Amino acid sequence: MARKLSTLVALATILALLHVSIAQRTYIVGDALAWTVPSGGAATYSAWAAGKTFAVGDILVFNFRTGSHSVAEVSKAAFDSCNTSSPISISTNGPTNITLRTAGSHYYLCTFPNHCTLGQKLAINVSAASGSASPAPQPSAASPTATPVTAPSVSPSMAPAPSVSAAPATAPSPASAAQTYIVGDKMGWNVPTSGPVSYQRWANGKSFKVGDTLVFNFANGAHNVATVSKAAYDSCNTTSPIKTISTSPARITLTNSGEHYYICTFPRHCSLGQKLAINVTGTGTPVAPTPSIATTPSGSTVPSGDSPVTSPPPPSASAPSLILSALPVTFLSLAFARLLN
Repeated sequence: MARKLSTLVALATILALLHVSIAQRTYIVGDALAWTVPSGGAATYSAWAAGKTFAVGDILVFNFRTGSHSVAEVSKAAFDSCNTSSPISISTNGPTNITLRTAGSHYYLCTFPNHCTLGQKLAINVSAASGSASPAPQPSAASPTATPVTAPSVSPSMAPAPSVSAAPATAPSPASAAQTYIVGDKMGWNVPTSGPVSYQRWANGKSFKVGDTLVFNFANGAHNVATVSKAAYDSCNTTSPIKTISTSPARITLTNSGEHYYICTFPRHCSLGQKLAINVTGTGTPVAPTPSIATTPSGSTVPSGDSPVTSPPPPSASAPSLILSALPVTFLSLAFARLLN
């Protein structure tokens, strides 16, 4: 009898663990956009949260580059006014994992100057338990007190949405029309989490030609795009750019062949990887890979084949824990059969 009771207690424990494991979800805040100043303003992260069901025990993962952003939990009043003076908690190291431990409304923002007013803020509603219930309505982000950002609207999938087509992965034929390339695609023109290789990898495999157009999507007041010389590009010298555009979306038509270099002139943005080098040909024939990034923020060279240093991706936001794979149904069936004997 005692042995059967012990087995029953063990089964109850296992079922409880299974319930917790199935319930818990991990959400990557912003998905591919990550945690940054969004080009779509304050509505960006509200759109990301809409339709999701957050529950106690779930985990939020804020992916950002250390030194460029932070994530702080704040009160509703601080969230609405973008007051960063007295956060409930704050993390300055990316990526940051936050476990939701209480039900109710939770508010997060970046404490870097102007980042919150430009839209780097998230409000969510957390339920006490998860299940098959319909998603709870998420708090809406209050309109920022700063001047509204005039940037393309962002869909719930976090992809920038200017009225231009995405860049093809292969070179256009000589007879094809000029192409429009969205720099960074979904990432937009930001300080990348993967460092100086990010935009080089975006450019690799593309054939840029005279007449093509580059579109730089960024949040006004948080970034800009400057055309610079190779020497200024390599050293991230922002003092004498050839041309600077501070209003998004910035459209640059490629009017001559050869190498072209672009950076953001905001402090440290270039050294943290917000720079792009491309090679432009006068025809639509394939060209050699684009120029490699010359230096990292520390001054060392970065070979074009190196992988960016990033944390392993966390579990999918929609997939339950893989603990189920370690507890086959046959084990539970055998255990119950043993109790009946």
